[in-house]
Amino acid sequence: MKKYTVLCAGVCVALAFSSCKTSESAYRQAYNKAKAAEEQQSVAPEAQSANVVTPLVEKAANEARVVDNADNVQVREERVSVISGAGLKNFSVVVGSFSLKANAEGLQQRLKDAGYDAQIVKNDDRNMYRVVSATFDDKAAAAASRNEFRAKYPDAWLLYSVK
Repeated sequence: MKKYTVLCAGVCVALAFSSCKTSESAYRQAYNKAKAAEEQQSVAPEAQSANVVTPLVEKAANEARVVDNADNVQVREERVSVISGAGLKNFSVVVGSFSLKANAEGLQQRLKDAGYDAQIVKNDDRNMYRVVSATFDDKAAAAASRNEFRAKYPDAWLLYSVK
């Protein structure tokens, strides 16, 4: 009985190895296909399609809004509306972003208890509530304030509110 089992296993292994051979015709077809593609490229290089470049759309200088980035401080530009607070200036320091208003209100209250004039704004495009700890007219003051807040809120970032 044991001899038959070993013999059957040997036959199965032999069949498995003999059936997995790749045929020479498959290699020949791949070689011929690559050779034909190579000949086509060498025969007519000018017949290949040219690169297509999207044309530039020119805008008048008064239509383009440029945020100064000479100091290499990253600023996000978003369209937001004030939910709770006095209102935003040009640059704001965001210390938290939440999808639930209750979470944003909790952080706002902690900031107010610490003496900051915290506000909540909403980005309707992303459906996110942003907690603003401070707001400034100029970018340099906002960047300095953001750097101070990063000690406690490492993900603090600058927001330029689009009107």
